[in-house]
Amino acid sequence: MGYHDRRLVGQVDFFSFGIATKKKPLMARKVVNRKELREESEAAAAGGATKTAKKKKTPVKRKTRAKKQDKVIRMKIFWGVFNQSLKRVALYEFNQKKQAEKKASDLSTSQKTPHFVQKVKEEITE
Repeated sequence: MGYHDRRLVGQVDFFSFGIATKKKPLMARKVVNRKELREESEAAAAGGATKTAKKKKTPVKRKTRAKKQDKVIRMKIFWGVFNQSLKRVALYEFNQKKQAEKKASDLSTSQKTPHFVQKVKEEITE
């Protein structure tokens, strides 16, 4: 083996390029006999002429279906006070952020575990 045999250029798989090699020959194509195919198609056309005389069914019109309306779900944002294990401790209206932050700082100092404020989206039930 020489130096050039080990190079990457010498290791290209020619089978992927469609070139037959000694290791991997390409598969032969199926021989198409055009005369036989033509005879079959003419025989089918001649036999199909008698079948076309039958009545064709009229296509049935489908009834229009009412489209389902997507249910509109309304959401509202609140301020939630959460503990270290992501359990919601308190819930405040969106305009009461200062109260929520004060509650979080009070709980953090009294319970010695960090509490934080985060936005919470909830469904509005009417």
